[in-house]
Amino acid sequence: MKTAQEIRVGNVVMVADAPMVITRTEFVKSGRNASVVKMKMKNLLSGQGQENAYRSDEKFDIVVLERKEASFSYFADPLYVFMDSDYNQYEVEGENMGDAINYLQDGMQCEVVFYNEKAISVELPTTVVREVIYTEPAVKGDTSGKVLKPAKISTGFTVAVPLFVEQGDKIEIDTRTGEYKSRSK
Repeated sequence: MKTAQEIRVGNVVMVADAPMVITRTEFVKSGRNASVVKMKMKNLLSGQGQENAYRSDEKFDIVVLERKEASFSYFADPLYVFMDSDYNQYEVEGENMGDAINYLQDGMQCEVVFYNEKAISVELPTTVVREVIYTEPAVKGDTSGKVLKPAKISTGFTVAVPLFVEQGDKIEIDTRTGEYKSRSK
């Protein structure tokens, strides 16, 4: 068990019999009142978010989630199917995939996250390299500041890229933010 002020972003705690992943914490100490920790959290099973304030000495049960390396196999509406190196298949519901859907390709290596032996979500590598399949040509003279244009990648997702990126280029994308990082060879 950990106290509220020991909990960090990314920890998974039990709140009212539901596993919640912490997405933001803020320690607040006022002059008159007891110190509190404001936590923004997301339910791992339903995906709903909430924000609560807890006393700094309140205790929480920490949940350790199991993770397994697997590769994306196929989409069977509404389930995404992954296979590990032992040929075990794991099904993750589409609503639990989040932004990972935007970057998935056949055979892509990911981490499948389990809670009570049930696959609940997928974690991608922090960066992926994808090919730009369509982008408009740059407009000459439009160079004041950081100018971006939309580019569609091979999975169908649209990313804002600098003007010098052209159709057919491979680009590196940060999967946590969905932003362009650099051109890749």
